[in-house]
Amino acid sequence: MGSFKGHLLPGTLFLAVGAWNVWAAVARFAFDPAGFRLLVWNLVGGGSSGALRHLELYVIAGGAFLDMCVEVLYSTHLHIFAPGGGVNPAHLNDLEHGGMLLMFFLFGALALLSEKTRYLPLTEGALLVVLATAFTAELLLFYFHSTTHQGLEGYYHYLLVLLIGLCVASTVLGALLPVSFPVDLASGVLMTLQGMWFYQMAFTLYGPMRPAGCHHDAGRNIECHGQAAGERAEQLANFQLFACVFLVFAYT
Repeated sequence: MGSFKGHLLPGTLFLAVGAWNVWAAVARFAFDPAGFRLLVWNLVGGGSSGALRHLELYVIAGGAFLDMCVEVLYSTHLHIFAPGGGVNPAHLNDLEHGGMLLMFFLFGALALLSEKTRYLPLTEGALLVVLATAFTAELLLFYFHSTTHQGLEGYYHYLLVLLIGLCVASTVLGALLPVSFPVDLASGVLMTLQGMWFYQMAFTLYGPMRPAGCHHDAGRNIECHGQAAGERAEQLANFQLFACVFLVFAYT
C-alpha cells in the first residue's frame, strides 16, 4: 500500500461503496421516512430479484480480495518468508495490509452467504458488528503500523486514523440506532471521505501533488526542508481534508 497504486485501490473501493450508500440512504429515506431502517448494504435496483441486486456485496468482497492478492502476492513477489525462517520483515507492511483487507473480504463474503443461503442467517445488527470489526482492524493496523510513519507522511496517516475511528463509531451507532437516518447517512459519508483521503494521500505522498519544499529521500519517505516547510505542508493537508469534507457534503 506504500505506493501510488497501493492507495488508489482501497481508495476506489471505499469511495465507490461509500458514495453508493450515501445515495441509497437518501433515496430510501425520501421514499418512506416513517418506515426508514438503517441497512448495512443496499440492493441495486431496489427490487427483490435481479442479477445485480447483490452488486454492492460483490464489489466489496471482490475488490477486497483483489487488493489483498495485490498486497500479499504481487507486492511481496512471493518472498513472504525470510531465508532463515519466519516472516520476511521487508514485506511485513504488505502482509498487514493484506490482513486488513481480509476483514473486509470476510464481511462481504459473510453478507453474501447470509443473503444467498440459509446456512448463516445474519441480522443487520450482526452484519454491522462484523463491519465494525473490520474497521477496527483497519484502525489498529494504521495506529500500530510496523512502518513508522513520521513527518508529513505521519500526519496524513494520523488524519486517516481519525476518519477510520469515526467509521467505527458510526457503524457501532448503526447497530444501536437501527432507525436513525443521520447515522446511516453519516456512515456512508465517512466511508466516502475515507476513500477520498486515500486518493489524496496517493497524489500528495506518491504523486504530483507533493508540497513545495518537500521531497522523497532514498527510502521513499517524505522529507520537508525545515520546520516552516513542514508546517506549511501540514496546513495544506488540513485544507485538503476540509475540501474533501466540502465535496462530500455538496454531493449529499
